[in-house]
Amino acid sequence: MDEEKKVIFSGVQPSGNLTIGNYLGALKNWVLLQDDYRCYFSVVDLHAITVRQEPKSLREKTLEVLALYLAVGLDPEKNTIFIQSHVPAHSEAAWILNCFTYMGELSRMTQFKDKAAKHQDNINAGLLTYPVLMAADILLYQTDLVPIGADQKQHLELARNIAQRFNNIYSPTFKIPEPFIGNEGARIMSLQDPAKKMSKSDENENGYILIMDPPDVIKRKIQRAVTDNLGTVKYADEQPGVKNLISIYSAVAGM
Repeated sequence: MDEEKKVIFSGVQPSGNLTIGNYLGALKNWVLLQDDYRCYFSVVDLHAITVRQEPKSLREKTLEVLALYLAVGLDPEKNTIFIQSHVPAHSEAAWILNCFTYMGELSRMTQFKDKAAKHQDNINAGLLTYPVLMAADILLYQTDLVPIGADQKQHLELARNIAQRFNNIYSPTFKIPEPFIGNEGARIMSLQDPAKKMSKSDENENGYILIMDPPDVIKRKIQRAVTDNLGTVKYADEQPGVKNLISIYSAVAGM
């Protein structure tokens, strides 16, 4: 019975073309989960507008991400696949949860500090309260497990704190979600700076590989990837560039 399966929620922003980091760290793992869990996979377009977006482009990218969900193997018969903004309860729940979240908690979020530094001309309230909307996304569906990368653990911990606070004040309303961190391809790093996560917002286009990049472009980016001058190929922390390339190959090859 589906009712007996644990619930999983996750989503991807349509704020740019998705990278192989998104595929190997998230989408590929989602496909492996869909038979054993009751899954809700969202295109989280409300999160995307914390950074300025051109409306027509955002609509197109939202549909592109939906198409990619299906293309990588997510089955709409097995999963609930939807666009976040089409479900008003996400925004409504976020407002309620905002009233149970402290400013100090939000201002300590590492991602807020990082994004505020990158977008100093647009440090908006949505950027600050982004984790509360994420908490609403998760808690709405009585989620048991949330597939996250290491960079999202702080946000999930806040969601847990908010849920516990609400439950303590009123009644046991929300399940307290747990992290589900996949091992394979969990953290794919930039090809040009292996100290930071691969990101579609990287100003250096050689730092990431897009899912839709043609083969010749992928080959060129791999050839230009930062390695080192040690003359050896080892999966070792002291060779982060080489380690990253091995991680990518291993994940793609299913090793």
